[in-house]
Amino acid sequence: MNPAPPPPLEGLDLAVATALQVDPRASWRRIAQVLAAPERTVARHGAALLESGVVQVAGMPTKAETALLTVRCAPGTARVAVEALSQRADTTFAYAVTGAGDAVAELLFDAGRMTPVLLQEIPTVVGLTQVHTAPILRYFRTIRRWTSGALTAAQVAALRTADGPEMATMGHTEPLGPLDRRLVEALVADGRATVEALARAADVSESTAARRLTALLSSARVQVRALVEPALLGLPVEAMLWISAAPSQMDRLGALLAEDPRVRYAAAVAGPHQVVADVTCRTTAELYELTTASPWVEHTSAVETSLVLHARKRGGRLLPWTE
Repeated sequence: MNPAPPPPLEGLDLAVATALQVDPRASWRRIAQVLAAPERTVARHGAALLESGVVQVAGMPTKAETALLTVRCAPGTARVAVEALSQRADTTFAYAVTGAGDAVAELLFDAGRMTPVLLQEIPTVVGLTQVHTAPILRYFRTIRRWTSGALTAAQVAALRTADGPEMATMGHTEPLGPLDRRLVEALVADGRATVEALARAADVSESTAARRLTALLSSARVQVRALVEPALLGLPVEAMLWISAAPSQMDRLGALLAEDPRVRYAAAVAGPHQVVADVTCRTTAELYELTTASPWVEHTSAVETSLVLHARKRGGRLLPWTE
């Protein structure tokens, strides 16, 4: 039997989870100082969140290209298709959704891999009857900069570190060297791995590991993210928005979407829609307000909404199926 989802986070648990969203590698001491809470208490709550899997901190390497796939499935096969897409190593997220498609997934590609994956591998997924591909042209926001909103602006500013720019595009075509590849693999396994642990994993000195870690983060070759289910942050309504807009409106539209705290992810894409956004709300009434009365709406010509029924994968990490 599939496990029931845990209740929404409250109090210090919510504050610590949000602090990890702001800086996934922050020490418990630093989080405690910002939250004005005892360090031992913060460390206890933080360790419990991580050990239970309620919060997962993971590194995500950037690649040369990215695309969103929207797939239609034969009746009764949507879950099978979502599972197959989720099990791929190149998939960052995979959702079962309502609307014209049955599932949405984001895939990252090394240089030269997009064409063979889309033409040879994806069509073999069981149950697929139609696949629409939307290559990502640029990101306006990724989940790296999204938080629950439980902290004040001053607290967020105190936690935010200079760990590299918000990612606008992938575009990394040069392969990582052996040392950097080992460090990235260690961060993918544990985004909060200490410099000492990273040095052991890469078989180098701590000073070398620290120097290369700084370089990898500042160049956005890897991004460390704290993954928390939106429902656990009091945001149980999640939707994918497929937005149409004139080219002259794109930059302003993207900037306004990036400013809206309910937008987890927004990207310009190639295809019949110009922007795709992942949004989270407290209620369907709030989702209605978001898609009809937000400042960014006046820069659109149409918005199509698909509710997220289940997220099987986020940030490269598999999540359990729930009843």
